[in-house]
Amino acid sequence: MKIAFISDIHSNLIALEEVLSSIGKIRTICLGDLVGYNPFPNEVVEIIKERKITCIMGNHDYAVLTGDVAWFNPIAAKAILWTRKILKKENFEFLGKLKTSFIEDGIYCVHGSPLNPLEEYVFPDYPTTLLKEFLRIAKTKIIAIGHTHMPFVRYLEDGIIFNAGSVGQPRDGDPRACYAVFDTKNENVEIVRVEYNIDKVAKEIVKAGLPRELALRLYKGW
Repeated sequence: MKIAFISDIHSNLIALEEVLSSIGKIRTICLGDLVGYNPFPNEVVEIIKERKITCIMGNHDYAVLTGDVAWFNPIAAKAILWTRKILKKENFEFLGKLKTSFIEDGIYCVHGSPLNPLEEYVFPDYPTTLLKEFLRIAKTKIIAIGHTHMPFVRYLEDGIIFNAGSVGQPRDGDPRACYAVFDTKNENVEIVRVEYNIDKVAKEIVKAGLPRELALRLYKGW
């Protein structure tokens, strides 16, 4: 069986639609941050609900719920506060029901890390000793994470830790949307990239009055 993992959609409806088209009928899990940065928060949440995609909470989801932007840079904070103003009540309530981690089919799913589910950034070059500690804490052989917007797969003696990258705002120098597919039989992870219409999203960012920098960075994948 294969399971698709998406993460860090960040209100990028156009990228999400292309990614879901690429995924097809494969079961899908979302690793958090449905909202923030981009101009389609309601549409994104509604697609997740409509498709019954199992989802966890990300730090931007939490910030939209609480209004606490103290830990965010001014651009990210502005997008969060903008999202709070336009998010429908039922979509706000949906975000509020999300868990910060869960185990699905033996896979520990979390936005940040088992030590800090919402905030810890686990980058591709993270020390092996710490990754092994995550596996020990999670009590699983497989951990799926997001948050950094940088995809990676680390095969360890004790298991596998992988980052699904970002659907809505990649930060590894590749502007294409990103997701991961885990093959439960072979215990193999594939990172998949998908082209989408960045121009369309960029125009809507500017139209919504969000910071222009959020549009420009989509072209750079950073």
